[in-house]
Amino acid sequence: MAISLQDQLLNSGLTNKSKVNKSKKEKYKQSKEQRNSKTTQTNEATLLAQKTLAEKQAKDKALNQKQKAAADKKAIIAQINQLIKLNIQARDDEGTAYNFTDDNKVKTIYVNDKVSKAISKGQLAIVRYAAHYEVVATAVAEKISQRDASFVVLLNDSVEEDIAADDPYADFQIPDDLMW
Repeated sequence: MAISLQDQLLNSGLTNKSKVNKSKKEKYKQSKEQRNSKTTQTNEATLLAQKTLAEKQAKDKALNQKQKAAADKKAIIAQINQLIKLNIQARDDEGTAYNFTDDNKVKTIYVNDKVSKAISKGQLAIVRYAAHYEVVATAVAEKISQRDASFVVLLNDSVEEDIAADDPYADFQIPDDLMW
């Protein structure tokens, strides 16, 4: 077995027994202090690790919420596109031009006379679909508006066709060729 350095120095006469005992006591004190300080260091390290873990969990939670919100928005847009696609009303590209405003700009959509009157009466509505506009039923436009109102471009209030009894012009007919 190997002899320790202290024993070698003691055997060679370079040190005496009291110095060896003194150095052993100091070494013991240092190791004792180191053990005591390790527990405090361990506690500090544990606290730091817990704090870092809590911060990471909060960051992950915020990221998950953002991703969920983006997925929800994407799902709502898909629902809206499906509603529009399934309920598109027929348009007539050679029909009457129906003008409406979108973002303070006048836009035109070509529809037949029947659809034009239905839009004016509030039975049909105009919605934004992809890069163009489509005509859908009012009930569908209201469902779309519940999900995201920015897709609904024109939704007129329903107009009753009841002619009032006291209307002074009720007896006069409007010519068929009159366009407003």
